[in-house]
Amino acid sequence: MEIVVSVVDVQPGNNLIRHTHHGEEAVYVLEGATLALPDGKEVPFPTGAATINIRDVPHGGFKVAGDKTLKMLTVHIVDKGKPMMEPAK
Repeated sequence: MEIVVSVVDVQPGNNLIRHTHHGEEAVYVLEGATLALPDGKEVPFPTGAATINIRDVPHGGFKVAGDKTLKMLTVHIVDKGKPMMEPAK
């Protein structure tokens, strides 16, 4: 296993594809934004929100709506030597 800490910026209008990880991912929102879901519904992802994405469970698949960049601190505890993420099947 290895631990990878990063800051991810998703600009307005950009997508975060639906994907999985070979391990766990903890997310803390540094700067919130509005997310447009595949069904067209828009939901807030506010500053200070936190979530955990578990191994091999698809997540993401949204677009950043509005004019604010989504900025997240992510901590991945994943299998060493495997890709950080895989597109969801």
